[in-house]
Amino acid sequence: MSDDLERLEAETQTSIQNAGDLRALDAVRVAVLGKNGSLTALLKELGKLAPDERRTRGAELNLLRDDFTKSIDQRRTELEARDLEARLAAEKIDATLPPRPRAPGAIHPISRTIEEMSAIFGAMGFSVGEGRDIEEDWFNFGALNIPPHHPARADHDTFYLPARGNERPRVLRTQTSDVQIITMLEQSPPIRIIAPGRVYRSDRDATHSPMFHQCEGLAIDRNLTLGHLKGCLIDFLRAFFGLENLPVRFRSSYFPFTEPSMEVDIGWNKRTGELGGGGDWLEVLGCGMVHARVLANCGIDPREWQGFAFGLGIDRFTMLKHDMPNIHPFFDGDPRWTRHYGFNPLAPVSLHEGI
Repeated sequence: MSDDLERLEAETQTSIQNAGDLRALDAVRVAVLGKNGSLTALLKELGKLAPDERRTRGAELNLLRDDFTKSIDQRRTELEARDLEARLAAEKIDATLPPRPRAPGAIHPISRTIEEMSAIFGAMGFSVGEGRDIEEDWFNFGALNIPPHHPARADHDTFYLPARGNERPRVLRTQTSDVQIITMLEQSPPIRIIAPGRVYRSDRDATHSPMFHQCEGLAIDRNLTLGHLKGCLIDFLRAFFGLENLPVRFRSSYFPFTEPSMEVDIGWNKRTGELGGGGDWLEVLGCGMVHARVLANCGIDPREWQGFAFGLGIDRFTMLKHDMPNIHPFFDGDPRWTRHYGFNPLAPVSLHEGI
């Protein structure tokens, strides 16, 4: 081997062994074997030599190229193994060390309110029903005796989905009343259910959100009266807010799916926001006796069975109970807010002594 090739071999092998990482090794490869590398340049000059000299010189250069390629591959394997050992060492976990401190998890106020409502009504014999967020028009409006011209059906109040063929467009349910209809169609009376869940309406301000939570209740039995409805709701409101003597009043109102219909107020102080007194009244829910036409729509004979129903806003009840001024942080996902207003997941849900 000529002196220039011996010198090139010695310098290249030294550079390969001194490459401290894969990037440096690749730089050596390019400098020697690349398109403009030193060995590649020597191979390009073979055409200028005589045939016998070219044959000898070419064999030496090809042998040298194979040696360089082998050395580079070997050094790459060493560097990759070293990098892997370093990464594994860095990611090693000492299981004997104490755990890292983490922020404790918390139950969202909405979830805790649903748990409390389910516990209170559960003690009265109500079970929890579930429905669909995307609902057929008949379950959301028609079966509930809501006429086609009712304002609740307007586009500015209801989210409609694209219609399929000649069918009426489906909706994002505007109340959980659809669960009442589904239950009456699938179960035979007597019935006692509550239906907490998400509902959707085109409304947004400090106390309203396009998506919020509602809880509706339904009881169907023989000989149910308005007195049973009033007793149920008074007991619930006093248990939920923890005020044994919470003032409650019922006012005549109108809903298409109940007759008679009423709105329910509780006593509060308008100036301080304190519940239970102050001489002022705050409307909190609507209720009434199930309309005979709604019972008939679900195959229940209104001459034999009576029923009452009610509906309330879970978000609003949460805001009232915990003195929250704005509904939107419920859905912002800020962990600081959840840590402040959240609840210990292991804390039991307590019931009012009178329930």
